[in-house]
Amino acid sequence: MRNLILKMNVSIDGFVGGPKGEIDWMFRNRDAAKTWLVETLWRAGVHIMGSRTYADMAAYWPSSADVLAAPMNQIPKVVFSRTGKAAMTKALEDASRAAPVETAGASWDQPRIASGDLAEEIARLKQEPGKDIMAHGGAVFARSLVASGLIDEYQLVVHPVALGRGLSLFSDLPKPLPLTSVSTTRLAGGTLAHVLRPA
Repeated sequence: MRNLILKMNVSIDGFVGGPKGEIDWMFRNRDAAKTWLVETLWRAGVHIMGSRTYADMAAYWPSSADVLAAPMNQIPKVVFSRTGKAAMTKALEDASRAAPVETAGASWDQPRIASGDLAEEIARLKQEPGKDIMAHGGAVFARSLVASGLIDEYQLVVHPVALGRGLSLFSDLPKPLPLTSVSTTRLAGGTLAHVLRPA
């Protein structure tokens, strides 16, 4: 059975986005984490995300020259959408117009759509053969995964910036979640990459 890994950027005071979902703060020091990110991304066999994150990423990655583009473009995608495939058609068309899909970004063109119960869809993905499942936020999708209790590993890239207020990753927990620290990698510019697993 493969594991579900949640990879998120987090501020030093524990937010994954500003009060209105702002994420510009995480790009100020992004180069510091790129080597670590590339290595961890290639360990995944599939990327999963919510439909909003999919639309944003599909408009960016296929035409990007960023060092992260290869794993982001080549690894298959599963998009979680409560409204199903019909509602995803517009997002797919918009993404295609924004960044025409070439061979390097073909996995964005035909993502698998998961519209059933979250826990059941994750359980099915875990039973499939292959490398681990890597989940990417949006805050709403990530909080749903956290609250589900199905995450096997957290990869939190903690940036040296305090937001004061914003979107918390753990705000929907039904009870405290004890975690065990697996590793901490010091990256340039004061950024830390924490790997944690449920205790």
